Amino acid sequence: MNIYFVIAATLAVLVGVIHSILGEVLIFNKLRAGGLIPALSASPLKARNIRIIWATWHLASVFGFASAAILFSLADREPPQSATTINALIIAFGLSGLLVLIATNGRHPGWFGLFAVAIFTFLGGFF
Repeated sequence: MNIYFVIAATLAVLVGVIHSILGEVLIFNKLRAGGLIPALSASPLKARNIRIIWATWHLASVFGFASAAILFSLADREPPQSATTINALIIAFGLSGLLVLIATNGRHPGWFGLFAVAIFTFLGGFF
């Protein structure tokens, strides 16, 4: 079993769970009118804009979970694994971490988790 892929997958799940929970608690709970989906506007955004941001917010977590499933699957395989899949995951998590780092001037801790997933995926694929 490739422990680097297991660590990367576990981190991807943790980042996704933390992302969804904190988004709900810190952002979207304030925009609800009693239902599951936020229904209130937040100037200058209309309620429909908030709903699509909410859906997109959670899509990021869903893709993180899907990536974790791929990483768990790779952990059980004997080398050689698909270099294309591994490289795609490294690039996706690495660029995502860079985007969060730059966009928040390093103040949002998500960049660290995303870079960690990229690094452990790299280690699992090439060492």
